[in-house]
Amino acid sequence: MSNSPPQKAPSIARVVVDVALDKEFDYLIPEEFSGTVLPGMQVQVPFGRRTAQGFVLGLHDSSEFTSLKPIQALVSDDPLISPEIMSLARWMASYYLAPIEHAIRTVLPGAVRKKGASFKQQLFAVPTEKATLEPELSVIRRRAPRQAAALDILLMGSEMLVSDLVRAAKVTHGTLRSLEEKGFIRITEGVAERDPLKGQEFLRTKPLELNEEQADALKKIVRGMDQQKLHVVLVHGVTGSGKTEIYLQALAHALQQGRGAIVLVPEISLTPQTVERFRGRFGEGLAVLHSHLSDGERHDEWHRVRRGEATVVVGARSALFAPVKNLGLIVVDEEHEGTYKQEESPRYHARDVAVMRAQGTGATVVLGSATPSVESIENVHRGKYELARLELRADDRQLPRVKVVDMRHQRYEGKPTLFSSDLIEGIRLRLNLGEQVMLFLNRRGYARSLTCPECGYVPECPDCSMALTYHKRLGYLRCHFCGYAERVPERCTQPGCEAEDWTFSGSGTEKVETQLSRIFPAASLRRMDSDTMTSKHAYQHVLGSFRKGEIDILIGTQMIAKGLHFPNVTLVGVVNADATLHMPDFRAGERAFQLFTQVAGRAGRGDVAGEVFIQTYTPTHPAVQAARRGDFDTFIDEELEARRTLRYPPFSRLVCVHFRGEDVRDVEEVSGRVYDALEPLLDLNQVMLSPPVPSPLARLQKYFRYQMTARTPKVILFTRPLKHVLQHLNIPRSVQVVVDVDAVSLM
Repeated sequence: MSNSPPQKAPSIARVVVDVALDKEFDYLIPEEFSGTVLPGMQVQVPFGRRTAQGFVLGLHDSSEFTSLKPIQALVSDDPLISPEIMSLARWMASYYLAPIEHAIRTVLPGAVRKKGASFKQQLFAVPTEKATLEPELSVIRRRAPRQAAALDILLMGSEMLVSDLVRAAKVTHGTLRSLEEKGFIRITEGVAERDPLKGQEFLRTKPLELNEEQADALKKIVRGMDQQKLHVVLVHGVTGSGKTEIYLQALAHALQQGRGAIVLVPEISLTPQTVERFRGRFGEGLAVLHSHLSDGERHDEWHRVRRGEATVVVGARSALFAPVKNLGLIVVDEEHEGTYKQEESPRYHARDVAVMRAQGTGATVVLGSATPSVESIENVHRGKYELARLELRADDRQLPRVKVVDMRHQRYEGKPTLFSSDLIEGIRLRLNLGEQVMLFLNRRGYARSLTCPECGYVPECPDCSMALTYHKRLGYLRCHFCGYAERVPERCTQPGCEAEDWTFSGSGTEKVETQLSRIFPAASLRRMDSDTMTSKHAYQHVLGSFRKGEIDILIGTQMIAKGLHFPNVTLVGVVNADATLHMPDFRAGERAFQLFTQVAGRAGRGDVAGEVFIQTYTPTHPAVQAARRGDFDTFIDEELEARRTLRYPPFSRLVCVHFRGEDVRDVEEVSGRVYDALEPLLDLNQVMLSPPVPSPLARLQKYFRYQMTARTPKVILFTRPLKHVLQHLNIPRSVQVVVDVDAVSLM
């Protein structure tokens, strides 16, 4: 028997506070908290002349500092951040060159983290034993029918929110108080969880029989899960090939193993359909996490996952950090989507961080797409990912017929037209057959800009180097980058010019809606873009109406381009492919091909074969022709060869350093100094460093912008010297330096 003295609890807590200093601070653990402070707990600490909230990153027996302040209070009773998530946050801060506070803020929702976050206390009505006695019930039914009606509703379950019972029975609170005084019910206070799916009914579903390709893909996923070590499977399946059913059956296998799972979708608009299918299979064991939930709903859903009541989480990018217990599977649907890249520090990519999280838990990652990213395809070539291909649509349905329409030869009264005769006739035919149509244009508003026909003046945003977009219905000009808006001037505002007419340049979804309503006045049209999808349940309502056939033509931006399944949609039109094709970015061709293919995949998912019209002024563009042929392999091979030649990703890591400030001279000067200090520290045989230049969008939200790019085989070869320079160079506060590791865009 050992006589060694009990081990003394650590006396120092290393804490990160909610201030972006990228530093950790040591605090004494007071005697009353000894043994109770744990890594991941939220604490209140003195910080300068004020108090601050922070998180404990680790515990230590000593500190290099002699005078330490004590922790003031424990904000959480137990750790909110698990060791696994804490380790992931530290890796993100290091890899993406972000302050550790930003990483902590990312892995924990603001609804959970913020001061005062708690469960909602509400009143519940509970029936007593007296409420089950028939003689007593007979009396109250005869003498107080309204009280009896409320009691009958309550007796259908075990308890009910007082507010819900009042509404359902159409009685007052006084009626319920009378029932309580008579001893029929008991009113108590308790936690009322805010359920984002409350009131929605979901039809329970059973697993479908898989075809040979689907079964092979599932076998590869299950094999990885059974090994319980990191395994990544890329499911490359044509649109409509049944990828979601594979996900559902893989999730079921994870649950059979006693493990949890996370499913990521790239767009909030996909969430209602995804949730419907997953809730129909897994019931109450499903939790939903995305930005369109209220703070209360996010708080309660997150804690439901943490308690283990929900074992499957569906959501957008941030759902990746849900506190799923014993994580066994992560599904990243539409893995190629740029929305998986965070635009704020830390600028992480959810697809890549999913792999890192899985590595820490021995989970399997499933990446699914009809148009995988070049990075994922190259990882297959290198043997890092296993490939599962689905080349047939489920139920042997045909892929849609794609027609490219050369808009150079389409004129109306001698002028360019928004719709080709082919598209109009195609829509008319489908509507006459009682079928539905989806039209895609990746630009909202009515016109891209206004132009004075007399002097050529184009109204621009005062804060961004961008023309203002015209929104006809509201009568406003709006900047789509910063949100600035102004009323359309009655006449040109340029000195010496008072022309009263404006000409419209370019088209947006609002113009498509306006013109189509004139051509097809009897058709029901709806528009889905960020101008119309402003309310909490707007996505759900519009998509629900479309599924029921209450909408004939759905017009939208990229939020309708992927993942949606409507069997009665038989025609899809890409109104202006050129809006996507000709961006000044090395990924423009890849994005265009992916978008066209995904949009085309919305057609013909039912019993009727679909058709797709791609309208463009550059019909010979490789991305357009590859989408027309459905030839992914040729396109991706050519794209990879071009990237290899230029040493662009996936044959290098791309880091973009942005400099921004309100004085263009300061921005130019600072970017030049950073470049001059950095270049001698780099191995230029390994790192291709481009000198700073003005960004393609040179001014944004009042800030002038320069950027410097580096291509390197390993991120650390560039970020370590860069961090040294940024720490030792005296950079004025007037200039912000933003580092984007694994940048997906140079815009």
